[in-house]
Parts: sequence; structure tokens; C-alpha cells
Amino acid sequence: MFSLVVSFLIRVTLVALFLPFSAMDKLLNADAAVEQAQSSVHSRGLSWALVGAGLFVEVVMSLAVLAGFFDRLAAVVLAGYCAVTALLWKPFWKTDDFRLKGPSKGREVFWDFLKNFALAGGFLVLATGGTAYGVTHLMLHPLSSSHPYSSVRPDLHAPNAYATNPPAGVSR
Repeated sequence: MFSLVVSFLIRVTLVALFLPFSAMDKLLNADAAVEQAQSSVHSRGLSWALVGAGLFVEVVMSLAVLAGFFDRLAAVVLAGYCAVTALLWKPFWKTDDFRLKGPSKGREVFWDFLKNFALAGGFLVLATGGTAYGVTHLMLHPLSSSHPYSSVRPDLHAPNAYATNPPAGVSR
């Protein structure tokens, strides 16, 4: 039971930024979200579409990660979302006051940029298990679940399953 709770809490900490906080912010402050989107795409209609797509990604992919339903793919989508939002809305290189010491808006944006990429890395670890085998497994089975609430890994429960029968594309 303890492992189930810990597994769930790990996933909650990864998605908590999006669900409920960022998703709720997009709903409660939609005009401000659209205005922020317009800083990268100048069409108001496209900005509304981006905010809607962002809301969809934040809610649906977060729920998939929490439920363990297509969670590997959902984690990859969230990793990409974190990277794209960092590149579009955290461009520290465009600030004119980036300094390592003293007050600097650019440095604050830089830390936000890095946090987005750190979160993306966390999602990729979740998607792959942080192993070369996990990367190969994800590439071969992108719609698979990691079975986060199982106490036995279904692909590894047989003795020496990996050593005697490695997945296609992986040498011993």
C-alpha cells in the first residue's frame, strides 16, 4: 500500500503545476492567457486555439499520467509541451538586462526556462523509467502503460526475462 501511495504522489508532484493550477488559471483568466499567447503568435484567433490546446494538454495528459492510462505517451506530450512553452514564453536571451549578479528580469526568466526543461526531463524519466531499455520499449510500444500501480513489472517478472529475451533492437 505504501508503494502505491508513493507512486501516486510522485505523479501528483509532476502534474500539479498543470492540474489544477495552470488549467484553472487558463479558465479564470482566459483573456490574459490569450494576450500572453499573442506575444508569440500575433493572431487573436490562433492565440485562442493555442490556449485551448494548452488547456486540453494540461488536463487530459495530466489525468492520463495520474491514471496510468497511456501514461508513457502522455508524459512525452507533457515533456514536449514544457519544452515548447519554455522556448516560446521564457526567452531569457531576448531580455536586455540578463545579469548574473544584482536585479535582473532576464535571470528570473532564465530560471523559469530551466525549470520548464527540468520538468520536461522528469516527464521523460517517467515515460522511459530512466533506462536505455525503457527508451527502446517506449519507441517500440508508444501507447503502452507503465503500470504505475502494479507491484510487479509485467515485462520483468519472469526470471532473467531481459537477459534471455531482449526486446527487438536491443543487443545483449
